[in-house]
Amino acid sequence: MPQDNYYDSRERRSSYEPDGPREGREAPRRPRKKRRSAGRTAALVLLYVAVVIGVSVMLACIGWVFAGDVLALNKDYKSVTFTVTSEEPFDAVVDRLKNEGLIEYKLLFKIFAAVTHKTDTLAAGTYTLTTDMDYRALLAGMRANSANRAQVRVTIPEGYTTDQIFSLLEEKGVSTVQDLREAAAEHDYAFDFLQDIPLGDYHRLEGYLMPATYDFYTPHDPIYALNKLLVYFDSQVISDSMMAQVENSGHSLRDILTIASMIERETTGEDRTDIASVIYNRLNNSTGGTMGYLQIDATLVYINGGKEPSEADKFIDSPYNTYLYQGLPAGPIANPGLESIVAALNPAQSKNYYYALGDDNIHHFFRTYDQHQAFIASQERYK
Repeated sequence: MPQDNYYDSRERRSSYEPDGPREGREAPRRPRKKRRSAGRTAALVLLYVAVVIGVSVMLACIGWVFAGDVLALNKDYKSVTFTVTSEEPFDAVVDRLKNEGLIEYKLLFKIFAAVTHKTDTLAAGTYTLTTDMDYRALLAGMRANSANRAQVRVTIPEGYTTDQIFSLLEEKGVSTVQDLREAAAEHDYAFDFLQDIPLGDYHRLEGYLMPATYDFYTPHDPIYALNKLLVYFDSQVISDSMMAQVENSGHSLRDILTIASMIERETTGEDRTDIASVIYNRLNNSTGGTMGYLQIDATLVYINGGKEPSEADKFIDSPYNTYLYQGLPAGPIANPGLESIVAALNPAQSKNYYYALGDDNIHHFFRTYDQHQAFIASQERYK
């Protein structure tokens, strides 16, 4: 074997070392992965914790602010008279609640109302709302049966007709004329004095709506509003002593109220019993067994729409026309006060058949037509 090949093979073998490197030679190192330093990891953890805490604090603050509005916390006290109309949409109501300072967040209020199914429960009316009321209380406070309904005090003057009373109640926000008329015509009120008067015409309550000062909700259920007046009439008129006087008079209660209503519309305030005496004297001035003509101008005013009576009005064909028909009109022509009812039961004792208002704004009474005409001719107001 040639010697140069021998040495070559040894050199090749010496480069292959299956049992590891020879002593004195360093083995090659594998590259190591870089490790994250402990300080950097701690910083990332702190940053994450800070972010979580920050977000939590922010959400807590937002939640507290929202909760404060929902629960009406920490608000300066304010009371608002708030009116809801039947045509007003819910969004418009919410806008006004915001403008009045009763809520801060309109969207939140709308969401609350939607979730609690209260968006359709609002009722038209006037309510007293305050900043102490939370969302639930505000929504409940604008319902028809709410105790927060505003109240209005209404004085009904003596001698007002049913139409005048209904217009006044509508003006004060108690109810509408239409609803009051329907309640008067169709509801069967549980009072004995109304049982013989048929339903169907709202004038059936004429004479029974007692004048006084009343407190009403705005709005007030029309049936309950009218019932309030009827209850007061019942308490003032339907007593044993007064009903005994009615029975002794020879007239029905409705007749007495009819006479009282004419007294109320004619009186200047101090002459009720004298006017009552004239009315009874004329009624008793019978012709052929029929009661006489009353010829009371106030009955013409009742049928002509409240205008000053004219000669033409005396020929209006109406059962209330005391110039055209003898005896009492078909029913009361107004709602008399208690004084006029008492006067109708206790007329003055006189033989007077006429009276006229003088320039002194006082009624003067006469037995004869000639005396009556002479007085009228002497007064400037009739010239």
